[in-house]
Order: sequence, then structure tokens, then C-alpha cells
Amino acid sequence: MGHETSVRSVRGMNDLLPDQVDCWQEVEAALREVTGRYGYREIRTPVLEHTELFCRSIGAQTDIVEKEMYTFSDNNGDSLTLRPEATASCVRAGNEHGLLYNQTQRLWYAGPMFRHERPQKGRYRQFHQFGIEALGWPGPDIEAEIITLGERLWRHLGISGLTLEINSLGSVAARARYRDALCDYLQQHEGMLDSDSQRRLARNPLRILDSKDARTQEILQGAPDLGEFLDTAEQRQFSRLQDLLDAAQINYQVNTRLVRGLDYYTGFVFEWVTDQLGAQSAVCAGGRYDGLTEQLGGRSTPAAGFACGLERLIELVGTQQLMSPRRSPDLFLVLVGDQAEIRGIGYGEELRNAGFDVLTNCGQGNLKKQLRRADASGAQVAVIVGAADVESATCDVKPLRGQGSQRQVQADELINDVRKILDSTLN
Repeated sequence: MGHETSVRSVRGMNDLLPDQVDCWQEVEAALREVTGRYGYREIRTPVLEHTELFCRSIGAQTDIVEKEMYTFSDNNGDSLTLRPEATASCVRAGNEHGLLYNQTQRLWYAGPMFRHERPQKGRYRQFHQFGIEALGWPGPDIEAEIITLGERLWRHLGISGLTLEINSLGSVAARARYRDALCDYLQQHEGMLDSDSQRRLARNPLRILDSKDARTQEILQGAPDLGEFLDTAEQRQFSRLQDLLDAAQINYQVNTRLVRGLDYYTGFVFEWVTDQLGAQSAVCAGGRYDGLTEQLGGRSTPAAGFACGLERLIELVGTQQLMSPRRSPDLFLVLVGDQAEIRGIGYGEELRNAGFDVLTNCGQGNLKKQLRRADASGAQVAVIVGAADVESATCDVKPLRGQGSQRQVQADELINDVRKILDSTLN
């Protein structure tokens, strides 16, 4: 009988192997540190939600809801969906647990999201997002804070070459006026638009601004400008935000063609973009979504935030070679013989209790073979225990990176001796 075909991962859903996880953990630590500086607290929501949540929040006519969601009926006949994004879940949780009742909340999250789209560079069917949500503040001051938090995160990670683009979508009324003018203009060129844009023309014409089709973009050059349809108060708010960003010395570009792909955005929107990741330029994007809490059954609450794809962020960290070297153990425990293994397991725990990272030889092997393993591990020092050392309560300490020669020490002096060697290496 031949071997059965091995089981592989689902297309677009990837394993993160240990060397990759090292980089992820560095980035995740940076997220935790930077959000903490601004007083944001972590929230964790389920990966499964009622499908209705996303139809009501993202919009039933968006590509995400129409084409990309993983949706199924459970045994009770309820329609459930693997979350394609997390803002709606955060707002649902805020409503459900009373977090927004006469309160403001600064929240952050990180975790897996799911969209059934064509896998490509930096885009996967299971992908990970980091995001922040500031719930309860109406003014441009919180919008400026969100932007400064993002900029600090890029600095903390050492990422360069990102461009911040900002725009104001205005109120529902302003967008309705703009939508009518845009439709009137685009209908004159309907036959030249790409097929997706033709489909969107009647249902969601603002999304046409986001088209990647070159001919459609050419037609859009002559389209009306959204900024002309904002009322005086909206223009003043947007101008105030720019003053705050200027004061924080943050560079940005106003892009009046910038729209977001989710229906819940109102007013201020923004993206950080790069030319370092191929066709998909956006690294992090967000804006204001004041109507969403009410849309999901809560009381009206102003809100703003952003989301960032972690795969794309980590790819940037890799592209710019910003990751720290792989962490190596401090010590490698060489144990030759059965009795040495018994004694050595105790030494290993004592050394770890003292704060050292210790890799213990497992699988036995002679002294020469174990020392090769010790060297390959990247450890600074090998601690060697043989049969004779068990009798005399001693062990040998062998520096592996040129910090002196091998010597025998009493077991009760081991921790101090190892610490001296490692301290001399650091100095």
C-alpha cells in the first residue's frame, strides 16, 4: 500500500513557525507598550459572531459581506460568521456590557480575522489585525491622538517610508449631496468604467473612488471633489485636526479621493500607505464612525479608531531588517550518564530560578556530541556534569564564546561563577 497524501493547511491560512513568532512577539510587545502610553486597554472578543452584526455594521452591499465572509448555520439554525474585522465586535461588546453608558473607552485589540479573498502578498484568508477604538469623544482632539499613537508605533518599530493620507467624508447629508453629483458625472462615462465600478454605480458609488482600474481612475480625475460638499462646521473640524497634527509635527497629505471600504465611516478618514509592499499600498487605516453604536442597538456614541494588518506590518519590519537577532539560551547543560541526568535536572531548575535561560541536553549522547549541540545552540556557557561530578558535587563550566577556559567549580558556587562569566560578556 502507498502512503496517503499528507494533510496540508487550508489555502490562505498559514502556520507561524518559531523563527517567525519571534518577530511577531517583538511587534506585539511594541503594540502593548505604545497603547499603554496613551491609556488604551486591551479587549478580547470572540472570533465567531452573529452574521447580522456585520451586515448591519460593514454594510450588506460591501464586497466583504457580499463575497468574502465565512458564514455558516450552526446546529440551532443560527447564521454565524468568522469575524472579518473587529470594530463591530468591540462596539457590540461595549453596548452589551454597558461600557458606553455615560463612559468613554480607549480600547485596543489584536487577533485573527477571516476573509475569503484571493491570497496574495501580505493578504491571507486568516490574517491578523491590531486596532484601537476610542469611544465617546466627538472632537478632532481624539482623532489627533489616534494619529500620534500610530506615528509613535512606527517610530518604536523603526519603520520608515510611510505616508499619511487624510480626508473628511463629511456628514451623511454632505455625502448624500456628493453622491448625487458623483453619480451624475459617472453616468456620463458609464460605458468606460470597469465592470465592478459599473455594478457599484447604482448601489455604492463612493467605492468607485477606490477602484484600482487605470481607466476608471482617469475618468475620476474630472469628478466632483468631496471637499466642496462639506458644510462650514465640517470644514472647520477638519481644519482644526490639521492644526493639531501640525502642532504634533506629523506629516500628512490631504487626499480628497480617499474613502474607506466599510459603510460605517463618517467624517474623518485616513490611511498610512507605502510603496514597499507591492500593489497593496495601505498598511494601516481608519477614521470616525459616529453612527455605529446606534446602528447596533446602543445609544448614539461618537467613535474613532484604526486597524492595521499585522502580516503587512511584520513584512515591513522584515523588509527594513528591523528585527532583533534570535534570542539564544544563556547556558547549555551537558549531562553525561544516567546519574548526571538525575543531578543535572536539579541544577537546571536552580539556574532558571536564578534568572538564566537554560537549554538542557535531552536524548543523551557522548561528551563530544553534546558539546557540538551546546555550540550550535548559541549558548554562552556549557555547564558539564559527568559521573565523577555527581560524587564530588562539582561541575565543569566551559565558556563557549571566548570568555576564558574551562574550569571545575563546586555545585554551590555554580550560579555565582556563571553570573560572573555572563556579566563579563555583557561588559
